[in-house]
Amino acid sequence: MTSPLDDAMKRLDVALGLLEAAVSRRLDAEKRKGSLETELQLMQEDRARLAEDLDGALTRLHRYETATDDVSRRVQLAILAVRSVLAQAGQPALEEG
Repeated sequence: MTSPLDDAMKRLDVALGLLEAAVSRRLDAEKRKGSLETELQLMQEDRARLAEDLDGALTRLHRYETATDDVSRRVQLAILAVRSVLAQAGQPALEEG
């Protein structure tokens, strides 16, 4: 037969064990939350950097497209000038190719 004091000590021991387990779970959850917040912050920084890189790439693409259009226009003008000179000299025009 156990005394009421022994029963109370056993219940207290069980309660302390449950409390320690709950505290441990809570601390683990806080660590995970902190890790998730850090990861989210890193992802947001990556997103901002990628958006900036994309903006730069789009700006360069626009410049290249503008330069390509300019070169194409100049080549067409040169072709027309060569054809005009050939026509004035009585030579047959070059075929388009």
